[in-house]
Amino acid sequence: MSKEVRVRFAPSPTGHLHIGGARSALFNYFFARHHGGKFIIRIEDTDRKRNVEDAEAKLIESMRWIGTEWDESIDKEGQYGPYRSMDRLEIYTEYLNKLLEEGKAYHCYCTEDELNEEREAQKARGEMPRYSGKCRCLTSEQISTFKAEGRTSSIRFRVPENKEFVVHDHIRGEVTFDSNGIGDFVIARPDGIPTYNFAVTIDDYLMKISHVIRGEEHLSNTPRQLMIYDAFGWETPDFAHVSLILNPDRQKMSKRDESIIQFVEQYRELGYLPEALVNFLALLGWSPEGEEEIFTMEELIKRFTLDRVSKSPSVFDIEKLNWMNNHYMKLAPLERIVDLALPHMQKAGQLPEQLSPEQRAWAEQVIALYQEQMAYAAQIVNLASLFFTNELEYNEEAKQVLAEEQVPEVMRAFHEEIVNGDDYTPDFIKQALKNVQKATGHKGKKLFMPVRVAATGVTHGPDLATSLYLLGRDKVAARVLNVADNHKQFV
Repeated sequence: MSKEVRVRFAPSPTGHLHIGGARSALFNYFFARHHGGKFIIRIEDTDRKRNVEDAEAKLIESMRWIGTEWDESIDKEGQYGPYRSMDRLEIYTEYLNKLLEEGKAYHCYCTEDELNEEREAQKARGEMPRYSGKCRCLTSEQISTFKAEGRTSSIRFRVPENKEFVVHDHIRGEVTFDSNGIGDFVIARPDGIPTYNFAVTIDDYLMKISHVIRGEEHLSNTPRQLMIYDAFGWETPDFAHVSLILNPDRQKMSKRDESIIQFVEQYRELGYLPEALVNFLALLGWSPEGEEEIFTMEELIKRFTLDRVSKSPSVFDIEKLNWMNNHYMKLAPLERIVDLALPHMQKAGQLPEQLSPEQRAWAEQVIALYQEQMAYAAQIVNLASLFFTNELEYNEEAKQVLAEEQVPEVMRAFHEEIVNGDDYTPDFIKQALKNVQKATGHKGKKLFMPVRVAATGVTHGPDLATSLYLLGRDKVAARVLNVADNHKQFV
């Protein structure tokens, strides 16, 4: 690439990191590292009414968690700072004044009521609402009158007439906008704080951003930004607008959409692995060559190019994410899975907050039983629930197994084996089952399935001998004897 690659992710501190924002951040990160360029995080905090306390810190923490490393930001100053919009007000004022002096912007004294009335009248006429330009050519007398009335002014950009602005988009090709369809837009509010379109343009130019890679919803903002670049005579960056992420119903996601978990922090709390979430988000809108779907961060950086990013929306498939996270969990060291799962068991009251060495060792073995089954760590609570209940409830499938005629004989024989042995280990339990088979003649499903169901309440599960060992001799003995004594209730 002929020019130095500098890209940015510029979230607003209005809440947690959304999965759509995380994907945009990752695409920028992959692109920068692929080309040996710089990745910048900039905080756009000019919308003070919507800013949330601590959101900035949580955004940065979520970015760290998904494994990105940035070259410049609020916590890593470079030569193009400050990296927080509200710390750049003097810079914006300088450029606002320049546009005012050159007649490319003007003060607008319209009240909110007047603007609403104008919009409603345009809608009634079937017109697309846009500012009429009524304050474009105010006389000094009119301005004095407005000031005497106590009116404050915003600053509007003077949109050039009869001009086409073309976005050369790496994903969508050429997109043309007619300036006549865009009314003079506000670039600074009455309090002097710039609007998004003005601040982002000034920041991208001064920070030498080479490529703006962002969500498709920003495409409609782009012509306004091109007008500002044009007004200052600046070269524009390259643009790439990434398609939307749709919910499972193929509808545009809203932050009130309950059909999907939408924030990175929520996935972290549920016990997803960051490398799985990164892998999954990378494939939402980008397709590598070949059929592979599992990639490390390094492989994604090596393979990522904008020409493989789709124009079409992507559907967020939670089942695929769960499959992918399960793949990574299977490969992870047990210690890592234990660290993720234990807090969920403690929060559910299955384990005490302070574990003795013996309790932790036992819990580690329980978690190990289900490592291959977990799609995410929070599932351990339900998966391991049989270890934390005194009385089992058998579903219809389980009752059918326990209704078989050989069950009482198998249960009593197994009970006899385990209560009379000196030791109680997985190997001891395996031998006990062999002894029952020899004594009763029942084997395979006729032997193992009833024992599993009677002791655990489920027809399918992890290694039987290890499960019975972790349940403990007394609990297993009581459960199998109860089934033997009450066999008639299952028939």
